[in-house]
Amino acid sequence: MTADPRFTTTAVRSTCPYCGVGCGVLLARDDAGGLTVRGDPDHPANRGALCSKGAALAETVGLGGRLLAPRVGGRAADWESALDHVAWRLGAIIARHGPDSVAFYLSGQMLTEDYYVANKLMKGFIGSANVDTNSRLCMSSTVAGHRRAFGTDTVPGTYEDIDEADLVVLVGSNLAWCHPILHRRLMAARAARGTRIIVIDPRRTASCEDADLHLPIRPGADVALFNRLLAEIAARGATDTGFLAHVEGAEAAIAAARADRADTGLSEAQIRAFCDMWIDTTRVVTIFSQGVNQSSSGTDKVNAIINCHLATGRIGRPGMGPFSVTGQPNAMGGREVGGLANMLACHMALENPAHRTAVARFWNAPAPLPERPGLKAVEMFDAVAEGRIRAIWIIHTNPAATMPDADRVRAALKACELVVVSDITAQTDTAECADVLLPALGWAEKDGTVTNSDRTISRQRPVLPGPRLARADWAILADIGRRLGWRDAFAWDRPAQIFREHAALSGIAGGFGLDFDISGLAGISDAEYDALAPTRWPVSAARRGGRFYGDGRFHHADGRARMVALTSRPPADMPDAERPFVLNTGRARDHWHTMTRTGRSARLSAHMAEPWLDIHPKDAARLGLAAAGLAEVTSATGRAVLRVRLNNGQRRGEVFAPIHWTGQTAPTGRVSALVAGRCDPLSGQPESKATPVAIRPLAARWLAFAVATRPFRPDCAYWALARTAGGWRAELAGTDPVADWPAKARRLFALANADLAESADPARGAWRGALTENGRLVAALFVAPQPVALMRDHITACLGREAPHVLTGMAPADAPDEGPVVCACLGVGVNAIARAIVDGALSSVAQIAAATGAGTNCGSCRAEVAALIDRLSVPRPAAAE
Repeated sequence: MTADPRFTTTAVRSTCPYCGVGCGVLLARDDAGGLTVRGDPDHPANRGALCSKGAALAETVGLGGRLLAPRVGGRAADWESALDHVAWRLGAIIARHGPDSVAFYLSGQMLTEDYYVANKLMKGFIGSANVDTNSRLCMSSTVAGHRRAFGTDTVPGTYEDIDEADLVVLVGSNLAWCHPILHRRLMAARAARGTRIIVIDPRRTASCEDADLHLPIRPGADVALFNRLLAEIAARGATDTGFLAHVEGAEAAIAAARADRADTGLSEAQIRAFCDMWIDTTRVVTIFSQGVNQSSSGTDKVNAIINCHLATGRIGRPGMGPFSVTGQPNAMGGREVGGLANMLACHMALENPAHRTAVARFWNAPAPLPERPGLKAVEMFDAVAEGRIRAIWIIHTNPAATMPDADRVRAALKACELVVVSDITAQTDTAECADVLLPALGWAEKDGTVTNSDRTISRQRPVLPGPRLARADWAILADIGRRLGWRDAFAWDRPAQIFREHAALSGIAGGFGLDFDISGLAGISDAEYDALAPTRWPVSAARRGGRFYGDGRFHHADGRARMVALTSRPPADMPDAERPFVLNTGRARDHWHTMTRTGRSARLSAHMAEPWLDIHPKDAARLGLAAAGLAEVTSATGRAVLRVRLNNGQRRGEVFAPIHWTGQTAPTGRVSALVAGRCDPLSGQPESKATPVAIRPLAARWLAFAVATRPFRPDCAYWALARTAGGWRAELAGTDPVADWPAKARRLFALANADLAESADPARGAWRGALTENGRLVAALFVAPQPVALMRDHITACLGREAPHVLTGMAPADAPDEGPVVCACLGVGVNAIARAIVDGALSSVAQIAAATGAGTNCGSCRAEVAALIDRLSVPRPAAAE
């Protein structure tokens, strides 16, 4: 294969903007001003591999939908007047109501330098600790658990531990979908050294495909299960007495574990198999993610896992330890600079007077730093709703769609005195609530650093110019700091200066004996910063990189770790007769957060084009729900309408829905509206995995499928909109009758003068219409009283072309339909895989991969391929004797 010269001569090394794996990417501009993306083979996190989202990054850039100039009160403004307005309004509110009347709500999409400036401005100069981040919703229970066990927020291990483990336990982590590149490393370890895998998850997910044991635990029962493990460790004499000399609380933790007999939802045989595998394997890595964190007892769950590793000394050594994998590209960087309301920069503690004094002196702050934690995310938006917070600045996140009780959050923002939103687009639920919109740089335009889940700092480097008036977040924040009167403290003109300041401050933290110390980078030049290679912290005179705690030295004042005595607690809200089902929420394979980036990619939208509800077939039958029908889901806080997907991998009485859809893409698919703001008392992280809900079929009079070359916005009881290669597609449903479908179609697509070809069957309640301009298809609508059976992907491919057959809903014989995408990396459709199974008599995932390419990149589609093989394989007749 000939090398692409763009990657050998002019490629820019940067970092993927999605999950916390922190994959390196090589970026090259093309002749049209677009982008080509490849995995960086020299980056230690991914070694050149990319998942489906990373591989499609080039499809997500461009000016479509970009916010290109500031807006104040809905009108375009220049930067000077916009920043003057923000500074004046903030200053006036602070003068009238005090510093705690304002708040910043940040995001793991921000770079470390951006995060640092926001934290310094709010805590050091405005004088409030009301600065929090959407990372509160994904990993703050881990932070609290780490601090309780270790004395600071340290991830003990590294990605290399996955390569070297003999057993990997995935707890509340669908690694195959949410962190595919780490899952690929795990599969490589399994192939190379026979690494065994246990998955602990109420659902049977894609990560179970290659697991040796799946434990379908009752939601919320993680503490009970790991207490059983700890009790068994003690009963079998498997504790490491030498290591326990470095640990406080072991006896109390073991006693509490023995006393905890709460129901796990598992059989005794399943629990015994788990304990046997864990105890009998020295090199154990326990990977946990949102299924552990997003809980009203999330901190206890984290400590229950850590207890077992501390009791056995299986921590901080190759191939062993508890390992939190984060959901955002810079969730770790935000933790490092104090981006959470209860932390100071560089892992220093807000409650510690010596730490506060040291940071205040370093910053030359005008007044003492806040002595008590600020408002955590849920508390922050409660305060907005109650009028205690009168101004809030939201940066690169969408709380009107993602916060628990999202309808209340949206109403609170609309009523707030001042809402400032910095983002790359005005097309979000939150931007619609803003008084001031500030255009920020997007990924591929930013310059700074991020830190991944194993403490590796990587550079984010710009390769595309910022469009029009878009600016870096740190520069916007610094401008406000200067306008509020603190010119010298916010006098940077490049991100390297901020990084050096952050690194120098970390040296003070290192002087207190804390873990986060990158003072060895405090003196790097601008050129060295520009060339900075991926670097795992700490970086100091005392140590560099590596693992923590294998030597038994921890960060509590006495140098010892803490095992915590725990008793399992049920979720904050339990199902009852009114709401008998438990709703679990999470990520889809090919989408990210609220789809402001991935939703721009037709390829990523082709796998799952609308929000869905996974439900066990027997539960669906009892409720009168049919496959591909619509379910109305209600909770104590909200309502959603979701497409029904029958799934034998669901536990009875439990359902699952993805988090990604918003008022822009599917207004009734906003599942965060269903989730109540019940939080862990220590971490402030809300319970997003166990919401009691009621479910019933949506009483729809009609269902429809629509496509168009131009954007359109439906107006009906249910709709979900997605990009296609040639335009847009939508699923629709209505509860009111429609008397004139031709007129409705013209209004829907705003095509009053297009030519219309139609086919109607009034007796069946069916109608089909195709609108053309100059003989080419520009829109089509297909209506039926039940889910419309069509070749959807073929119809979307007809947009912009002559397609006289389109009203049949079928592809011509000479144009085979590849069907919905299964492998988003390589664009392999379900029909191509089905032909390989049926016509080619292929019966393994490896054979399908060789024949079609499906599953050969990131591997996250392997479970779906395996399910197709199970469903479609025809048993071969036995050979004659």
